[in-house]
Amino acid sequence: MVGQESTSRPILQTKNLSIAYGTNPAVKNVSLEISEKNITAMIGPSGCGKSTLLRTFNRMNDLVEGIRINGDVLYHSQNIYARGTDPVAIRRRIGMVFQKPNPFPGSIYKNVAWGPSINGYREDLSELVERCLRKAALWDEVKDKLNDSGLALSGGQQQRLCIARAIAMDPEVILLDEPCSALDPASTARVEELLLELKDKYTILIVTHNMQQAARISDYTAFLCQGRLVEFGETKTIFTTPENRETEDYVTGKFG
Repeated sequence: MVGQESTSRPILQTKNLSIAYGTNPAVKNVSLEISEKNITAMIGPSGCGKSTLLRTFNRMNDLVEGIRINGDVLYHSQNIYARGTDPVAIRRRIGMVFQKPNPFPGSIYKNVAWGPSINGYREDLSELVERCLRKAALWDEVKDKLNDSGLALSGGQQQRLCIARAIAMDPEVILLDEPCSALDPASTARVEELLLELKDKYTILIVTHNMQQAARISDYTAFLCQGRLVEFGETKTIFTTPENRETEDYVTGKFG
């Protein structure tokens, strides 16, 4: 039993989605609806297909040689894998933040401004940079050193800079692949607080191995195992009264 779908209007959907690397299946017949302006967490053991599924939503998997994708991935009810769809345009609307902070080697300012500037942004770039850094709860820490390298920031600051960089492209959706796995507890708390603030404007999907993190910040949780979507529903339900025994074993630490 997969559980109930979210009740808000779906912004992203998969329908009978299967993904394989060559002959190795990674995601198996997953149907899922993601509602807008919520945080959805994807949890499950290592190698269960969480990151593969996440990367499908903005076609990052296109860059993987030998990958095979069957089924539909819908954004506002449009199949993003339909012939003629521009993956670059999809990535402007669906941003990505990776596991390891990866700021560009340039200045803090250029990290935020570069994407909009090469995409023809015609308004005040400095105002945009400030606005995005404020949204990422970083402005007060870097406002006097915008010309310094982004690589000089701490790990937690770098990850918030990467979130600001994603926000600068004015996406509707932000995908995060274990964004706190390389951070200390204090930096993790800052990122979690930031995500809770951002969900009023953005739809957020986060892959995490940290079940406490999923329980703290997400509205909905999807539990995957061996490429299957075992259960999906409101986070409170998944962690307190799941329908599936596999889910119960996983969230209570009995799994495996």
